[in-house]
Amino acid sequence: MRKLIDIVQSTRERAIAVGVATYHNPIKVVKEHLEELALLADTAGADIIKNVIQERDKFDTATYVGKGKVAEIKKIADEENIQLIIIDDDLSPGQASNLEKELEIKVIDRSGLILDIFAKRARSSESRTQVELAQLEYLLPRLTRLWTHLSKQFGGIGTKGPGETQIETDRRLARERISILKKKLVQIKAQRSTQRKRRADKIKVALVGYTNAGKSTLLNALSNADVFVENRLFATLDTTTRSVKLEPNRVILLTDTVGFIRKLPHHLVASFQSTLEEVREADIVLHVIDSANEQAVDQITTVNETLHDLEIYKKPLIYIFNKIDKMDDRSLLKEFQRTYSPSISISASRSINLNALQKMIADSINSTFTEVIIHIPLNEQNILGKIYSLAQITNQKYTEEKIILSAKIANDQIKRVRNLLALHKNIILDF
Repeated sequence: MRKLIDIVQSTRERAIAVGVATYHNPIKVVKEHLEELALLADTAGADIIKNVIQERDKFDTATYVGKGKVAEIKKIADEENIQLIIIDDDLSPGQASNLEKELEIKVIDRSGLILDIFAKRARSSESRTQVELAQLEYLLPRLTRLWTHLSKQFGGIGTKGPGETQIETDRRLARERISILKKKLVQIKAQRSTQRKRRADKIKVALVGYTNAGKSTLLNALSNADVFVENRLFATLDTTTRSVKLEPNRVILLTDTVGFIRKLPHHLVASFQSTLEEVREADIVLHVIDSANEQAVDQITTVNETLHDLEIYKKPLIYIFNKIDKMDDRSLLKEFQRTYSPSISISASRSINLNALQKMIADSINSTFTEVIIHIPLNEQNILGKIYSLAQITNQKYTEEKIILSAKIANDQIKRVRNLLALHKNIILDF
């Protein structure tokens, strides 16, 4: 029995992209967004045949664009043999229903398109679970008769109750499945937490960035890994961690994460919490940017806003301006580097400036953390709780006389640790 995530089209569809320009969203910005929407559509398996932009004071509450523009879109769709209408904003269930009635063809909004791409690209059990949950939460208020295929997956769920309508049955099935998926993600989160504890002795570095900025290519270049790479949006969704050697005695764990994008559906971000925990737990964040993209600055803003929403903005961060070999005007790099600091320019695909990047990461680690050894007599072990609150313990060893802790301490906490240990003369702090 197929799950929702498996419901995908095998043939390319002809589509119209539709956007609305308002005072707060001028036509220039809408055109840029529609260019990105075309790339999303291509990844999903559709070809944008025509863009339609409506200029209004605000979105039409019934049809998003208004009746006159709906009639224009219908005419184009009939003439161009269009199978799909893609809206660049999120539609309310009512707007989506009204548009499909008027146009008599399938209508999908930006969130629905992104979710479709994620459904096709998810490979691991974790990412498939996260995507299916996001799909269900997105589609729950938009239900028609889509969910009856879920009934046979769970005993007794599919039995229709007395007087229960089909839509009520569908909603109940969807909520049951959402509950099961959320429980599964709690288990996945616990498993990931256990895995992170096993890696506590390593410095953890996370790659973040706009989709297709080159994060996976950079991971491959630094670690000699073989992560899937493709020149399309959201080529990879699964979190991948690899060891990277920076210098003779330092090894870091580098993690590639799912790319961000404008108007990323909030339910998708919520579903990917277990994946994004990898970023929260990182010691340093590397923000990878496609410097050859005309919207690079907007993309940086989008990623930074997402990091802020996820409360990751306080971590040490390095801006990495990638794809410099594809830039038409490299003088822009100077402006980028003045605005965003610390930063470095590279080409991951051509291994340009990677040694300098590795040195910059090592320097950042050295300036952010201090690795220490703390020797604690057994009769002083009541201080352990306070030390754990101030330092990241990477190893703990017991001897007959003492406890030996290996720890990473953030440099802004060193003074507090010194002051604490100064009250206990028998405790030795080695750097």
